[in-house]
Amino acid sequence: MTVSADPVCGPLDMLLPNGYFQALTKVIERMPLAVIGNIGDLILRAYQAQRTLFLYGNGGSAALASHCACDLGKGTSSGSSPRLRVVSLTDNVPLITAWANDSAYEYTFVEQLRNLLQPGDISFAISCSGNSPNVLNALQYSRDAGACNIGITGFDGGRMATLCDVCLIVPSDNMQLIEDLHLSVFHSVFTTVRHRIAECARAKAAALPAR
Repeated sequence: MTVSADPVCGPLDMLLPNGYFQALTKVIERMPLAVIGNIGDLILRAYQAQRTLFLYGNGGSAALASHCACDLGKGTSSGSSPRLRVVSLTDNVPLITAWANDSAYEYTFVEQLRNLLQPGDISFAISCSGNSPNVLNALQYSRDAGACNIGITGFDGGRMATLCDVCLIVPSDNMQLIEDLHLSVFHSVFTTVRHRIAECARAKAAALPAR
């Protein structure tokens, strides 16, 4: 059966029962899992070096940045072990609107990074298209400042892919599927990082001399 395309949702068979989830399953089967592992490794390294992770994006990606900062900041805490330092640049609405109003929306993230970013920190960009100007500006500033750039995107990766040290591209051109997989990627990374932080804490505790 030939199915016409919907410019917003993609193939119209996705609107039929099970169609959306069948399409999602096909994308999952093509996900670059090794890249997800690399992202987890970089975040764990930043944690061990007591560096800060900055998350940012627009729209649904802004909500995801906040969600992930909550998970990584709170959910990885393990007793008395050091906490993962993580900041979402999408959470301060007065500051975002002030920069957007007084300069331009393209600088809403980079101007926040100018206050906070240090060499060795992680600048983590979320953009389904990979071409959002405020995201690209933040990545360029971060690279120049000596940070490690991580990105997750979709479609063909956009311009963002060339600005990242590690960039995960969800192999889809459907915005909703890309956003679904971005959340799954973050939950996978969070689960791995939480486990490895807990392992490190247990190893340190075991190494302490008995009293």
